[in-house]
Amino acid sequence: MPLVQWSSELSVGVPSIDAEHKQLLELINKMHEAMQRSEGKTVVANILDQLIRYTQTHFKHEEKIMAKTQYPQMAVHTLHHHQHTKKVLDFQKQLGNGSVSVTLEVMNFLKSWLQDHIIKMDKLYTHHFQNNGIQ
Repeated sequence: MPLVQWSSELSVGVPSIDAEHKQLLELINKMHEAMQRSEGKTVVANILDQLIRYTQTHFKHEEKIMAKTQYPQMAVHTLHHHQHTKKVLDFQKQLGNGSVSVTLEVMNFLKSWLQDHIIKMDKLYTHHFQNNGIQ
């Protein structure tokens, strides 16, 4: 069973952003499955790298739309993106040097962060994006 599943509660009403969020959930689930199967540090590290790269791409996409539509909460939202990116990059570094391993606690952090970010931050831009014709 996946660690996290897509639901309508996670939809921000912007199909392109929802598709990216679904991809992020899929990568988190892929990493969780690899961890459960004890596939090894290299496999998990590769999936984490994919997750980080895709998250950065997603954040850039959101921020581009925010700038284009002059989203009033862009500074706060972007700060949350930077804080999350730093945490995950720090974790990746610790994983690489062996000072930490992927645990259920780490997986739950990724799951909770993504769900909380979508529900508490991303949903705030739904009407703004839709009113500015963003699909």
